[in-house]
Amino acid sequence: MKVAVVSPPFLKNFCRSQRWPVVNRTRAMRYPDWLAYAAGVLEKDGFEVGFRDFIAEDGTLEDVARWIGEYKPGLMILDATTPSIFNDIDCARLCKKASPETHICFVGPHVSVFDKATLEDGADAVDSVARGEYDYTVRDLARVVVGGGGLESVAGLTWRQGGDIHVNTARSLIEDLDEIPFPAWKFLNVKRYRNNTYLFPYLDQISGRGCPNQCTFCQWPQVMHGRRYRYCSPERVVAELMDNVERFKVREVFFEDDTLTTNRFRLKRVCELILQQRKRVVWSCNSRVDWTDLDMMRLMKEAGCRMLLIGPESGSQRILDNVRKGITLEQTRQFVALARKAGLNTHSCWVVGLPGETKESVAETMAFAKSLDTDTVQASSVMPQVGTELYNWAVQNGFIKMNSWRDYAVEGEQTAVMEYPGLSQAEMNAAVNRFLREYYFQPHVVARLLRQSLTRPSLLVSYGRGFGLLLKYLATRAHLVESGNVERTRA
Repeated sequence: MKVAVVSPPFLKNFCRSQRWPVVNRTRAMRYPDWLAYAAGVLEKDGFEVGFRDFIAEDGTLEDVARWIGEYKPGLMILDATTPSIFNDIDCARLCKKASPETHICFVGPHVSVFDKATLEDGADAVDSVARGEYDYTVRDLARVVVGGGGLESVAGLTWRQGGDIHVNTARSLIEDLDEIPFPAWKFLNVKRYRNNTYLFPYLDQISGRGCPNQCTFCQWPQVMHGRRYRYCSPERVVAELMDNVERFKVREVFFEDDTLTTNRFRLKRVCELILQQRKRVVWSCNSRVDWTDLDMMRLMKEAGCRMLLIGPESGSQRILDNVRKGITLEQTRQFVALARKAGLNTHSCWVVGLPGETKESVAETMAFAKSLDTDTVQASSVMPQVGTELYNWAVQNGFIKMNSWRDYAVEGEQTAVMEYPGLSQAEMNAAVNRFLREYYFQPHVVARLLRQSLTRPSLLVSYGRGFGLLLKYLATRAHLVESGNVERTRA
């Protein structure tokens, strides 16, 4: 049986797979990595898979329907997000019309939280929702579709039969991640994906799932993968890493785990195995700042690590405590200093508008970020994601300002979707723009990025492209975001 795995089109450069699905200010294009792993599982189980990312292809909803009409899959897996949900249901409607016998299943955090509502809104097109971690749910669904069994046997599935909606028992999280095959990158063109912080071309790799930390705003552990870090063996990690580098000729691999550095004994073994390959590979990873081990950082550097991506989030300890981040400002300072001593670049992520934010705390964050002086930064207005403690808190207190999921992102830009009595949406958006402008226009930051680029021509291309897109955004779109005079997302 044929199975179509689809990242449907929405806005140009829309990033479905990142933690806050939006179009970001430097127009980074992210891989549909979770879909890629699920597509690999389906292929391993013997199904003929067609896997397409219509955002990267710059396609239309009609393009998807035309392909489905020609491909005629028995099952279609479609990734849906909060800002795009009505667009994604429209996509399903067109595909159902083109191939009425195709069973259409939605996946992703939004539909995992609002499974019944999704089936009700898409009653004429969406047949089922795979809740949470869906690799084996869609595999088992495919087995039932091809074999003619009952959908009630598929754990983790919510499905519709006539006017009735059935919610099956929850699926247990996957314990042996080594069983999951390598992602089906062969279907995608790596040259279509750019993240201007990484060398080009790059690939994602997910070596572990879940996060043991208690941050109130992060959707992936709360909705999809749990609070326990499950991970692949070091041998599997390095085998996949080398396959990514050798088969797809990428210059960098980014480990998308919530934090690769949680288990340092495993990380040490991974680094040792990489060094045994006697082939230079470049990789980067997410990391928390509440560990300081210079020897470990130096080993990571020796094994090819180029950059650590960290989430200080705020320069106010009060706000960090409000969201249970579990770090201190001093830990962040120490971490960045040690990473610099080990020769590792750092990229820091900041959020404007977390609970307790004021104009004064925004200024504290900007000052702290400048004093920290990481190599690169990103900043965003807060977007509480469904299923998180932050979202529930914002709803209960009336802070979210929207009338529909259509208002959850603004056409072409990432913007705030909530405001406080003393801090408006426009002020949050303006603060993000000011943050990026003031940080990147510091002469020593520009000089540093140029120096780093001298030894890595690919990095010069990435930095140059990112800086150019940021300048274009600030010149042509920033004032629209700040004033609110932008078109809302299309249905």
